[in-house]
Amino acid sequence: MPAFTLRSFPPLCRVLSALVVPVFALAEEVPTTDPCSQPSPVEMAKEAGVELPRYPWHLANIWWTFKEPVKDFESLSVDVTIDRDVPADYNLYIAPVGVAEINGLMFYGGIQTNINGWADPESRERVHREHGGIFSRWSSDKKTPIGLDHVRVAGPDCLVESAGYEGEFASVRRPLKWSKGTWIYQIRKAETVEVEGQPATWFECRIQSPAGEWHPIGKLRFEGRDFTYWAKHSAFVEVYATQPLPRSPIPKVEVTFGWPQVNGRPAAVTGASAHYPDRGTQAGPDCATIRAEGEAVRVSVGKIFKRDPAKRSHPLRLDPAGG
Repeated sequence: MPAFTLRSFPPLCRVLSALVVPVFALAEEVPTTDPCSQPSPVEMAKEAGVELPRYPWHLANIWWTFKEPVKDFESLSVDVTIDRDVPADYNLYIAPVGVAEINGLMFYGGIQTNINGWADPESRERVHREHGGIFSRWSSDKKTPIGLDHVRVAGPDCLVESAGYEGEFASVRRPLKWSKGTWIYQIRKAETVEVEGQPATWFECRIQSPAGEWHPIGKLRFEGRDFTYWAKHSAFVEVYATQPLPRSPIPKVEVTFGWPQVNGRPAAVTGASAHYPDRGTQAGPDCATIRAEGEAVRVSVGKIFKRDPAKRSHPLRLDPAGG
């Protein structure tokens, strides 16, 4: 019996060949599923002719100046809009509260693509939970250790930490699958208790989703009963390092911070400024631009470039009317 091959059927061979080529062509044209993708930091730095500092990298710092301190502090809220989903392949920290101060006690917080901490305060084994919210405070002098008795979790999935590698601090973190859209980060005053004969007050961190649902993150305890919020506010965007991802790439993303709200009202802002650190522990590669958009401030993160030193800090002309 003669052997049969495709060559025995020329018309069939031509049909199959016509089908195979478009399939491979289609595979080559499939776009990336990562909306934040860009070259690695090493590649971008080499192309720009700059050196990379050590992590963490503060890509953008923003400061608002208030008319005066706010007495009888009850709450702080800042909305933040992310223009795209940022996967956990990046270590991105968006901090609507870069640093804040009440009665000389400093705190900070925001959302991260990779939260980590202790699930078990006894073992202190570090675990990683991907996207989530974070709320942290320093001790009064940043030198005296502050224990986990200053931390109250919002649920069994929370992580905690008390350490001194960034100044003595205590922190609560909780998984939250944040994505593109507008979120509201809020710190609000809760109950006042007595600790060793002195008043102390719990402040709660919670985050509102674009759908309007509030997600509690946890509470931190501060010494005192009545509080005054200082006459300024800050926010930042950072790329940081973790054990699973020690050299995080830089995501292409746009982050917009709204006008700070103190005690449920727009803060009496008298000015705002943008800063791009290139020295010290906050130094980062230049890959972000900060600009005012009405009453909001937008941070655009992209490729690394060489910044004009004269433009390392600049004012932001906010328009509360949105014009």
